[in-house]
Order: sequence, then structure tokens, then C-alpha cells
Amino acid sequence: MVDAETSGFRVERIDLADDRAALRFAGELRFRDCFGAWEQVRGLLAPLPPRLELDVSGLDGMDGGATALLLELRSEAAAAGSDAVIVGATGRVQSMLELYGGHPRRPSLHAPPAKIGILEQIGREVRSLLNESNALDFVGDTLLAGVQAARNPGRVNWRDVPRLMERAGADGIPIVLMINFLVGLVTGFQAALQLKQFGANIFIADLVGLSVTRELAPLMTAIIIAGRSGAAFSAELGTMRVAEEIDALRTLGLDPFHFLVFPRVLALTLVAPLLTILADAVGILGGLLVAMFSLDLTFNAYLAQTEKALDLFDVFSGILKSAVFGLNVALIACQRGLATHGGAEGVGRSTTSAVVTSLFAIVAVDAIFTVIFHAFGR
Repeated sequence: MVDAETSGFRVERIDLADDRAALRFAGELRFRDCFGAWEQVRGLLAPLPPRLELDVSGLDGMDGGATALLLELRSEAAAAGSDAVIVGATGRVQSMLELYGGHPRRPSLHAPPAKIGILEQIGREVRSLLNESNALDFVGDTLLAGVQAARNPGRVNWRDVPRLMERAGADGIPIVLMINFLVGLVTGFQAALQLKQFGANIFIADLVGLSVTRELAPLMTAIIIAGRSGAAFSAELGTMRVAEEIDALRTLGLDPFHFLVFPRVLALTLVAPLLTILADAVGILGGLLVAMFSLDLTFNAYLAQTEKALDLFDVFSGILKSAVFGLNVALIACQRGLATHGGAEGVGRSTTSAVVTSLFAIVAVDAIFTVIFHAFGR
């Protein structure tokens, strides 16, 4: 057994039975670490066996330059008459080998027939949607990126988080405030028409306060986030995908989930509750104006009744919903963006799909929260 060691990786030769030998790689194979010692690795080929296995099962990661060296090593052994194969590739290592042509040739796709029946067309679209979504895989990869970020924070692109929070949060404050103010105003007017009939004008504060903090503010804020930030994230990642910038990141040894996805998910999850708090305030303000000018209530009376009607759980439940809404929007937008293919048209499809799916997910999650809160008497 012969060893060749560097600061980043280790490789050893093991002679096996039946005129076979294996070069087993371990560690992190980076071009800057292995280039200077690659002649030693080549030296491990001598004497060249009839069958050579390049075992990469022990590698934790590999960048583009190291992948090129490994494939060149396999080609050199094959040119010298050895049956050289790469074995044990999984995860990121397998992705790099496939990106650099280390996978077997696949048959080309044939053009579909000119006429396709409507049922067949529906089936193809459904199959295409299922093949592209890979939702569980994506959530799992994002969760894994979060765990790895906690264990090794240096792998995450933290510098992008404040910029993304500014784009998704600070830049969206005007539209969030305007929409939620109008929602509170309209809710107040609708309530005033009924409350006047029974002389229950003061209860407009209860109605507006509870509906805004528990439902309307987090829901409207999430819809705005889906239309602004969700669409933007999907379009950005989709453009990077079709322009092969995602492959370029992998070539440089950067994980797209650490570099692109996790910062966006974290930014949107943190920003959504902050925007919801502002939305609560302006929504209640909209109801206040209706109470003062339409129901002849005083400023102090309205605020006192609002404070009496609301408790901490009412506000907290809306903030909790908004955090989950933001998480959903970010995950869906990033997943649709990374699954983009087909050029500019594909970017448009991914962006549309991200917004529509996000809106559906927001309403579905809101319904789940409502059922859970009702079950606990809240």
C-alpha cells in the first residue's frame, strides 16, 4: 500500500485479487491542494494493472479542476491499456462527474409525433410537473444545508442575507403598508354598516383588530411577498440555471444550496414577521379612521377597546403564520428557479409556477393553522 498525502486529501493504492488495483481517494479534493501532488498520484499507477478502480466513495467534495484531473487520470490509464473505471461516486461528487462528462452516454430524445391526443397531452404535462418538482428532495437538501450551516457557518454566503432582507423587506414596506391600510379601511367600512344598526359602534375595534392581526395582515403580506420576492427569486435562479451559472458554481466547488438557496430562505423567513407587525399597525389605523369619521368614536376609546379585545396570542399567531408563509414562498420560489430549463420561455414558466404555487400554499397553510387553533379553542 502506497500513500500520497496533502493538506486536503489522501489517496492510497490497494492491490486486489484477479490483477485488479484500486486508488482510493478520501477527504476534500480541491484543485489548489491536489495539483502540486498530482505527479505522485500518477506514480501510484505503476505498475499499471489490467483493471483499475478509481474509488471516490471516501471523498466529501470535489471542485471542477480536481474533477478534470481525475477524468484525465482515468483516460491516461485507459489509453495505456487498463480497464479504468470510477466507482463509489455519490452526492456532490457524482454531480461533478456528470457535469464534466463522467457519466455514460445517454440516448438522445426523439421528437414527439406530430399529433398528440388530449389525454396523452394531459398525462405528459402531469408527468413533467412531477419530474420537475422533486419537492421532497429539495426540502431535504435545504434542511441539510441548514444543518451544515449550523455546524460550519463558513460554508454559507452570509454576506447576501442583509442585501436580500433589504430587497424583500425594506423595499417592500411602501406597498405592504398601503395594501394593509386599505384592507383595514375597507374592513372598517363594511363593519360600520352593520354595527350602526345595533348601536354597537365600539365593537368595530374588536372586529378590525382581530381580523387584521389573526388573518388579514399575515395573509396580505404573504401574498405581496409571493408576488414580489418569490417571483424575483425564481426568475433570478432560473436565469442562472439556463445560463449555466449554477453549473459554474459547482465547478468552483460551491454548493448552490449554501450559496444561493439558504440565504434566500433565511432572509424571507426573517423578513415576513417584521412586515406583518407593520401591517398590523397600519391595518388597525385604517379601522381607526373609519371609527373616528364614520362612527363618531374618539381616538382613545378606539385604542382602549382594541387593547381590550386583543391579547398576545392574537398578535403572535399572525406573526407565526407569516414566518411559515415566508418559508413556503422562499422554498417554492428557489425550487422552481433551480428546476428551470428551456431558455427565456422556461424562466417565464418557472416564475409563473412559483407565484401560483406559492399563493396556493399560503391559503392551504393558513387553513391548516385555522383548524389547529380552532381545535385548541383559540
